[in-house]
Amino acid sequence: MRGYPNFTLTAQLPEYNTKFRLKPQNELNNLAKKVLQLEAEAIQGVAAAIDRTPDFAQCVEAILSLRGRVVVTGIGKSAHIAGKMVATFNSTGTPALFMHAADAIHGDLGMIQAGDFVIAISKSGDTPEIKVLVPLLKRKGVPLAALVSNADSYLAVQADYVLHAPVEREACPNNLAPTTSTTAALALGDALAVCLLESREFSRQDFAHLHPGGMLGKQLYLKVGDLSRQNQQPQVSDTAQLKEIILEISGKRLGATAVLEDTGELVGIITDGDLRRMLTTYEGRLETVRARDILTPSPVTIDVEDFAMEALARMQARNITQLVVTEQGRFNGFIHLHDLLREGLV
Repeated sequence: MRGYPNFTLTAQLPEYNTKFRLKPQNELNNLAKKVLQLEAEAIQGVAAAIDRTPDFAQCVEAILSLRGRVVVTGIGKSAHIAGKMVATFNSTGTPALFMHAADAIHGDLGMIQAGDFVIAISKSGDTPEIKVLVPLLKRKGVPLAALVSNADSYLAVQADYVLHAPVEREACPNNLAPTTSTTAALALGDALAVCLLESREFSRQDFAHLHPGGMLGKQLYLKVGDLSRQNQQPQVSDTAQLKEIILEISGKRLGATAVLEDTGELVGIITDGDLRRMLTTYEGRLETVRARDILTPSPVTIDVEDFAMEALARMQARNITQLVVTEQGRFNGFIHLHDLLREGLV
């Protein structure tokens, strides 16, 4: 039976340098500030480059008129920037896909359809994978924008639009690790995304529809009815006696009860505070007290379709802890400050 031949692995992988000299705090701080200054200057250079050609504005116009999607591609660190651009586009109303440049020439090119728009990110604009990819994109007939540092590169010359992100040097002391160049590309991608969302008049409500999860989604999307329906609905008639009022408030644990007429019409609210004040006013004749005698008329209300953040604003403005919830003008329940606290909105 034939076996596998014996072999010896002779190549050795380079070891990480475990030696280091910890610099003093002031040196580290100065180095960090130098990096940030270099990257800030690079972004200023990108901003200045926008005015030198009409390409940026034309690129925005072309994307707005698309029937398809924006496909963003790159390799290495540029691929990570491409992924972030795609995420920002999708979350702000511009449908987008990420395509790794290396995978594109091994089948992923099939994701590109007629009507799409491609943005290729490359600092040099001359990487081998990009040089292979560009003719294939041309053959598909899709418009191509080059986000490059080198405006004279192969990619820039072949592209329909050049998004120029000039960078003199990387923040890396060896001028090798992509640092300044990736920051510049990321910032230019953000500028493109914001111009697109402004042009689409993308609103807070539009944003909320695409971000239903997490704290941001709750602030923009969560409605009063989503919270109030979890609560019981304390209510008494306007003729209810004191014992019934107390049992209703304590049993439903919202610190208040609505007071309704026989027709179901809301006429007021009774809170824990109203009960405490009533003890002084009606001392010695508590058995005569009816709900209509101690209610607070015209309570602050909010509709089930209003946003939960609006409920918080009304509570804060009036220094109260609960609101009566209505639906089409009829009593529907309560929303309490604790509901908002539980959702992390406070």
